[in-house]
Amino acid sequence: MTKICIGEAGRGTLFRNGLFATALAVCLIAGMRDAVAQTGTSGEDFPATHNMLVVGHDSIFLSHLPMFEGVNETKSAFTSPHRYQVILQAEFSRSGKSVDELYAKDRRRNPGVKMYTLQPEEFVLARLFTPDAQPKLNSFKGMVFRGHLERRGRPIEGLTDISIRVKKVVHARMFDPTEDKPDKLTYILFGAGQELFLAHRIAAPPDFDQVLSIKAEGHEVTAEELNRGVEVVFSDRQNVASQRLREGDTVSGRGLVTGTHQFLDLRIKADVELYFEEGELLAPPTMDQTPEEKKSGF
Repeated sequence: MTKICIGEAGRGTLFRNGLFATALAVCLIAGMRDAVAQTGTSGEDFPATHNMLVVGHDSIFLSHLPMFEGVNETKSAFTSPHRYQVILQAEFSRSGKSVDELYAKDRRRNPGVKMYTLQPEEFVLARLFTPDAQPKLNSFKGMVFRGHLERRGRPIEGLTDISIRVKKVVHARMFDPTEDKPDKLTYILFGAGQELFLAHRIAAPPDFDQVLSIKAEGHEVTAEELNRGVEVVFSDRQNVASQRLREGDTVSGRGLVTGTHQFLDLRIKADVELYFEEGELLAPPTMDQTPEEKKSGF
């Protein structure tokens, strides 16, 4: 019974069809009163459809589109199978051959399209970043869309039945309702070569998801620093959607390299806002546009 909950049906389908309240009620009746209702006998999540944002030209990065949705009885865990912020570096292939260039070519042909998305087949997201040395999963199947796949995006020819190989897990974290939310605006820095991006660090509802392409000055960010992981804090801005980075902003931030005492003084120039979502990260979530989404055009 629990497998009919949101996630198997798709993140946005039930919302847009006006069925969220019914589905949620069925989920609750089926026993979704704690995190166990989202898991099988092995203790892991059931397979679900984990849609992702696709960014990058020379290198491909995927950012999972998360949701909170609910907490267990003790309020110690979120119950959604989408309760993870995950950023991956990946390669697209078909019949064992890379088709990354098909994606890059489509990007070049459609410079006005900010958003590309990936719809994978159902799988257990956490298998990509199990805590032991070898994750249980390093590839999955899916298809790539030009635009938002939940909002009239179009499948790209040649990228509708592909394998996605995970080259690197850039960032992976399960949301924890007991964790304090950052007071100051905080982002995850990722990228490769000359392509750099910031993804807003998501913590607890109400929150927002945002990815921007950026340029960094003041310090040349190295591949080693990116491999370790870098979080950038903008101490002069509160951690709310209305104070997020905007296209054209030039601001100073301080980066912290994960696992070190190394700080990076960065001057960030925000280029393109590739994605912004606020409604789905409210509690309860909504598919209706928020005022900030209307302003941004997403």
